[in-house]
Amino acid sequence: MMQLGFVTAILPDLDLETVFQTAARYDYDCIEVMCWPQHGPTRKYAGVTHIDVTQLDVAKVVEINGLIQKYGVTISGLGYYPNPLSPVAEEAELAAAHIRRLIAASAELGIGRINTFIGRDWNLSVEDNWPRMLDTWGPLVEHAEQHQVRIGIENCPMLFTKDEWPGGKNLAISPAIWRKLFTDIPSLNLGLNYDPSHLVWQQIDYIFPLREFADRLVHAHAKDVRVDYHALNDVGNFALPTAFHVDKLPGLGQVDWGHFIAALGDTGYRGPVCVEVEDPAYEGSLENRMLALKQSSHYLRNFIPKP
Repeated sequence: MMQLGFVTAILPDLDLETVFQTAARYDYDCIEVMCWPQHGPTRKYAGVTHIDVTQLDVAKVVEINGLIQKYGVTISGLGYYPNPLSPVAEEAELAAAHIRRLIAASAELGIGRINTFIGRDWNLSVEDNWPRMLDTWGPLVEHAEQHQVRIGIENCPMLFTKDEWPGGKNLAISPAIWRKLFTDIPSLNLGLNYDPSHLVWQQIDYIFPLREFADRLVHAHAKDVRVDYHALNDVGNFALPTAFHVDKLPGLGQVDWGHFIAALGDTGYRGPVCVEVEDPAYEGSLENRMLALKQSSHYLRNFIPKP
């Protein structure tokens, strides 16, 4: 059976035990735990550290495993979403180094999964990014193989501000690019953290790729999206995507979750599906964010039953 979880970035002010308590309270099976470096980026939903992998020792591993046992909630993966192909060399190097730490920490905790971005120099074409991508990710995937950890690459284009125009900060956004990526890095330790919402606003069928990339499905996010076609007709799809779409809770946008979960299951996927709360209607207070987690769990339990 699939496991229902949520991404802990929406609870930045709560400690790890309280996050576990929240997951148990709202009937979640797992959590994707954010592991940004301390004093990291401050962009929205970034910089959240519920496990500091730089300070992970035997005692901390025992403590975290104790929380798993106490609350009956597992960890679906360790999450960190930087840009390891940034044109700023120091930023890229720090990101790649921290991804290596996440891989080792995931192995130490017995999780076997991390989630991140491939990254991109947004000033360059996909083709011009490719040699550097292979130089960066070849060794990272080898490191993951050595630790028996799978890497789930989220498919968000990271194109939200004028500073990220025109390419966005993440290469792995479409089936055509995934196909090339997995041809050039054939290891099954590299795969997808599949989020259907990012395909909707790119006008890509979010069901169609599942069969082809079934063996690359490492993790999944449950986030919905509403495309404002009135705005899209006004600005066109060369505008910044924030001009014509907004993230929503599952069930409040255009993803057909019954169809998606059924198709996901038909591929043989039996892994985690984690709610990623980024709906601005629920961001105003901790109470609202808790309500978002409660509502999302209640809705998605129609399609992902409790094991």
